Amino acid sequence: MFFIDTVDVAGLGNRGYLAGGERTAVVVDPPRDIDHVLAAAVRRDVRITHVVETHLHNDYVSGGLELARLTGATYLVPADAQVSFARTPVRDGDRVTVDAGAGLTLRALATPGHTPHHTSYVLEEDGTAVAAFTGGSLLIGTVGRPDLVEPRLTERLARAQHASAHRLAAELPDETPVLPTHGFGSFCSSTQAAGDATTIGKEKAQNEALTLDVDTFVAELLAGLDDIPAYYTHMGPLNAAGPRPVDLTPPAVADAEEIAARLAAGEWVVDLRSRVAFAEGHVAGTFNFEAVGQFAMYLAWLIPWGRPVTLLAESAEQLADAQRALTRVGIDRPAAAATGGPADWLPADGTAAAFPRADFAELARRHPAEGTVVLDVRRDSERADGHIEGSVHIPLHTLHRRIDEVPEGEVWVHCAGGTRAAIAASLLDAAGRRVVAVDDAFDSAERAGLVVRAR
Repeated sequence: MFFIDTVDVAGLGNRGYLAGGERTAVVVDPPRDIDHVLAAAVRRDVRITHVVETHLHNDYVSGGLELARLTGATYLVPADAQVSFARTPVRDGDRVTVDAGAGLTLRALATPGHTPHHTSYVLEEDGTAVAAFTGGSLLIGTVGRPDLVEPRLTERLARAQHASAHRLAAELPDETPVLPTHGFGSFCSSTQAAGDATTIGKEKAQNEALTLDVDTFVAELLAGLDDIPAYYTHMGPLNAAGPRPVDLTPPAVADAEEIAARLAAGEWVVDLRSRVAFAEGHVAGTFNFEAVGQFAMYLAWLIPWGRPVTLLAESAEQLADAQRALTRVGIDRPAAAATGGPADWLPADGTAAAFPRADFAELARRHPAEGTVVLDVRRDSERADGHIEGSVHIPLHTLHRRIDEVPEGEVWVHCAGGTRAAIAASLLDAAGRRVVAVDDAFDSAERAGLVVRAR
């Protein structure tokens, strides 16, 4: 008998796995905060004997090295991955025993494409494949991006990705579960996952890497790639060097005077409260990254790397959760933090800043009008499907560098659902612009007659 537990890291859009038998287990692609993995092993009453990486990750900091150190497990890393720490190199065809009593072994299968050294692992029970851990190679209805390593390698890796998908499909039974690391919101995926679970057989029917010829597949894959998050530049080197252990001790407490001083020094002060609460009242000059969903990814994408960040949260619990999420993308220690609300963070004579929120129906009644600017902060691929006529397009991840490009007037900023618009509104508000945050689903813009479809 065997088990496979999923370690879901929703804020990253990734998954790791704990798999084993009655006594021992292997961990595949663990997140940096490994306490959840250790807790899962305790619940299963198994000893972790192996930790494996499918590749050097470009979208998050791995917990593999620290997990192997704490558990004494053998740390398996693809042999061609250039790293600065001791590990056991893995090559195509290598096998390790996961649980001898359960007849469980793990077989390495070279699947380059997402990276040149990418390796998948097939879990076998008494020689029969029972699962394939495919990392960033074969995902649910899609594949991993081939453009994160080196631009000159992108087309070559895209072709390798096609070949790797076909190798998996040819060597594994149709009923084999496919268990990828990426594809659940991670920007490492070329597109988002088509569902929550899949098998080799299902992928043969739905995955373009397996339904299209290589030239068509490569052309369509490359045409659909969007911008790479800026912080990815730092993830690979951090993982290659060997990440430091996570330090989740609470940061130093900042009072109102220190918050003001940090803002004056040009540091980032980030308000983690809901976008509704922030719009109603906040410390002028702070940025709103609502501590839900992918906030850590967007903060890491936008903040100048290495810039000190102070976190403002409504509770100690919200602060701790945000601090944990940020360590996964390499933002290790906030410079300072405070909890409460604007009344606690402003000087005694200070006044909270605020801006209005609206929906697309309100925008339709206003637009077009003299002095009204509609700003679309969605990504290029989203805008290509339809946009508001006359709107200005500046993707969120570029806005902090391009605020001067926003025309004069009252800025009505929108995205696809409201979260990114709230971040953008806070950036504009901090820059002294008059702003209205459109907090609404983009489907409402179409119902309001605002959307122009691409021809």
